[in-house]
Amino acid sequence: MSFFSAFADLVDGLGDVLEPVAGTASTAAAIVLFTAFVRLLVLPLSRAAARGQKARTRLQPQVAALRKKYKKNPERLQKATLELYAAEKVSPFSGILPSLCQLPAFFLMYHLFASAEIGGAPNTLLGHSLFAAPLGDRWKDALADGGMFGAHGQVYLVLFAVVVAVAVYNYRRTKRQLAASAALTAGDAEALPGMGAMNKIAPLMSFMTLFTVGFVPLAAGLYVVTSTLWTAVERTVLYREEPAGVPVAA
Repeated sequence: MSFFSAFADLVDGLGDVLEPVAGTASTAAAIVLFTAFVRLLVLPLSRAAARGQKARTRLQPQVAALRKKYKKNPERLQKATLELYAAEKVSPFSGILPSLCQLPAFFLMYHLFASAEIGGAPNTLLGHSLFAAPLGDRWKDALADGGMFGAHGQVYLVLFAVVVAVAVYNYRRTKRQLAASAALTAGDAEALPGMGAMNKIAPLMSFMTLFTVGFVPLAAGLYVVTSTLWTAVERTVLYREEPAGVPVAA
């Protein structure tokens, strides 16, 4: 049995367990439960990223001072910054680890619902749906089957609404964090090249999830929406004591 066959059986079996509760949406419920399990596995990394972000926020004035001191010596600046992080036991890369660890799970879900066959046999998971929308279909299929407000399209409208709500929340939160972060380094703009462009782009990144959900199979989109919602709640809890700072990747 191939790895993908084993995973397909796992999702199918979990769907059977959830069927008495979720009915015809049991496989979709299994995907949500699988996403939650993945996020629980990476929770220690998310906590470490939160601690690292708070530490980096605390060190921002010192880093800005180093940038000003060594602005004509990039190599010395990099060395001094890394030495500062090492002395404070802060990893500059801790924020990206939760996202990197989730990528295999996302691509696994994508492959599972984008393949007509799994292990040489027909992919029976493609016969499952979330209400009227087949889990292997994409938004273009919904538009072709009843349009945006058809039974198929309405499922996507709900997912898009959730993504937009979370994106707006993240946008406002990121704007507040960037404003507070800029206040910490006020008067040091010349030592922070590219900060102005980042302040404009960073708050908009959450809206990129809309494109992902619109182009991947519904099952993978459901994984993304669940993970995005989890991230918003998780950051609210883990960063509740953080007064400022640039948000880490989810």
